[in-house]
Amino acid sequence: MSRIIAEFTLIPLGTCSTSLSQYVAKALRGLKNRGIQFKITPMSTIIEGDTLDELFEFIKIAREEVIKAGIKRLVISINIDERLDKPNRKAEDKVRSVQEKL
Repeated sequence: MSRIIAEFTLIPLGTCSTSLSQYVAKALRGLKNRGIQFKITPMSTIIEGDTLDELFEFIKIAREEVIKAGIKRLVISINIDERLDKPNRKAEDKVRSVQEKL
């Protein structure tokens, strides 16, 4: 088993505003209410899990919350990093490795 890191972005289309923060907040509230930990960045959300199924379930929860808000079209972008030789690493370990090299 490995620790998998995923970055995902939900992009609602056809909203009446250029601001999407209300939809991002709804998606993340759905994760938070289920005890799912995440990190937000200005452009995406980072989640971690032990299986792809688990990560896709997390993204599905976020997606469903945005759809409940009345969105009729949604673009989802997902990047997955699975490093099999370091099964216990976390997202912050990747950041720390780069910072040490700076």
